[in-house]
Amino acid sequence: MHDAVIALLRRDRPVELPVWRSFWDRLHDGGLRRGESVALLASLSTRMPDRVTLTGLLDSLAERRPTAGSGEVSEVGAAVNIVGTGGGPSTFNVSTAAAIVAAAMGVRVVKTGSRAYTGSLGSVDLLERIGVPLTSSYEETHASLERHGIAFAGAFVYPPELARLTRSVLPLDSRKLGGFVNALGPFLARLPVRAQLTGVADPRLVTGLRHAAAHLARGGDRSVWLCVNEAGADELLSFRPNRVHTYEGAGEDEFVLEPARLGLSPGALEDLRPAGGDPVAYFREVLSGRCAPAAEETVCLNAAALAVAGRLTGDWRTALDTAHEVIHSGRALSLLALLRSETTAHA
Repeated sequence: MHDAVIALLRRDRPVELPVWRSFWDRLHDGGLRRGESVALLASLSTRMPDRVTLTGLLDSLAERRPTAGSGEVSEVGAAVNIVGTGGGPSTFNVSTAAAIVAAAMGVRVVKTGSRAYTGSLGSVDLLERIGVPLTSSYEETHASLERHGIAFAGAFVYPPELARLTRSVLPLDSRKLGGFVNALGPFLARLPVRAQLTGVADPRLVTGLRHAAAHLARGGDRSVWLCVNEAGADELLSFRPNRVHTYEGAGEDEFVLEPARLGLSPGALEDLRPAGGDPVAYFREVLSGRCAPAAEETVCLNAAALAVAGRLTGDWRTALDTAHEVIHSGRALSLLALLRSETTAHA
């Protein structure tokens, strides 16, 4: 059995960078038994690894990425990203709605995401049903940003080892084994955006993901906001206090975002459940403001956070007002229709 698997199972020593390198080499060469991959994923998903192990994992994956031209990656550098860890209460896709609203506000957005982990539809599932494609290269991502102010990045931004590791456990259900990979996913995409907003659903992951956020911010000029709340949602909520850990360079800070102080209304998680039987139709209703007030305000709060984190404004109330305006003026829904119609035109 590989040393990385043994160390994770025994929890008696950290898995350092050379051991992770060896593990990926063995996986790539087909030298791992399926049981080893299953044991590694199960161990990681059972308990967040220590800082040394996590740092070694992140560094080992980063150094195995295909080399991208500096121009290819840097072209998206003025954008922001919103992506959650998954695993929270079942709601409509708040982060995707917030990304579209923010883009309609004039915020350049590159959104990453995944398929459903615990909910009925992840962002990838939703976009697929709507008919909005993911980009397959940095060139496509930049082109979408230039045309629409938003791009939904595909799997090319993630280390290929993740897909290889997932395939190695088939036919077992990777969703049940891969909770850790899903949670770490927001910190693995190669997108040097200006800012990233990531909600964490499981409080047990917060300590480890704070290490991941600090590691990501330390590697460049990205600001990372890590958000948690008592409701266990992986996005900012408009009706509960949200604790936000912020990382930029080597700096770390935190603040509590109190919705009531921003004039937001009371609400409950039930207000974020998709109404009706058609999640795509309900998503359009959210973007047009025909939903529970708490649902609209939660989308607007996350969109406003993208504007603030991306340094387009420092005024939360102005950003919130602008988010509501683009919803009720029809600009958010029009942007979604434009993204969908362009796909149809190129089909």
